[in-house]
Amino acid sequence: MPGKRLKKCIKVIAPVVFWLGLWQLAAHLVDQELFIPYPLTVARTLWALAGRAAFWRAAGRTLLRILAGTLLGVAGGVAAGLLTFSLPLADALLSPALRVIRATPVASFIILVLLWVGSDQVPVVISALMVAPVVWESAVTGLKSPDPLLLEAAGAYRMGLPRRLRYIYLPAALPHLRAAVLTSIGLAWKSGVAAEVLAYPREAIGTQIYWSKLYLEIPSLFAWTIVVVALSWVFEKLIRRALTKGGRDRAS
Repeated sequence: MPGKRLKKCIKVIAPVVFWLGLWQLAAHLVDQELFIPYPLTVARTLWALAGRAAFWRAAGRTLLRILAGTLLGVAGGVAAGLLTFSLPLADALLSPALRVIRATPVASFIILVLLWVGSDQVPVVISALMVAPVVWESAVTGLKSPDPLLLEAAGAYRMGLPRRLRYIYLPAALPHLRAAVLTSIGLAWKSGVAAEVLAYPREAIGTQIYWSKLYLEIPSLFAWTIVVVALSWVFEKLIRRALTKGGRDRAS
């Protein structure tokens, strides 16, 4: 057991030490903090930012926006998946639109959405738009994956559509949906923060990144970027744990 714990600690710590060392070396070689600040400088900046109430308000508002956008995107993707799987007309109407959304650059959507809604809602809408196509595609793939023998048996026993959805289609689709949700979390954070950078709502991480860039406060820019990465990582871990617990509850 102690040996396993030691190996686990080394597995976690070694990559962190490696990348911090590489960062330190790059900063030393460049020797110009306007381009690459030292890790210690960024750590001091992050510590100073964390001591301000505005820091926590910005982080909290961004977290709520990304959470809302992710939930809306997942709900919209699942609904679109059910419709396009069940109704050929819905498939003909919605599938091209969802593929266009997936292929369109996020910057174009940010500018368009900024014309339609307030700056506070832009990150929510953008996150939802980026998440929905990913979830939709996985939902359709999952709904098409049940064992044909089960479907044949359901037809022989004249099982209605609600029971088929509950006992056949939903269990088959859930693994695909879990993977899609976990994949889309990083996408939601990237697109949501990018939307904040362009829309700059009053209290947001993206707004702080914009001002850091504008005033060439590069240590602050690095610090806020680290905050985004950390929040995204924690958010993904919590969602993964919730999905795993939900799957175990269903199995039991």
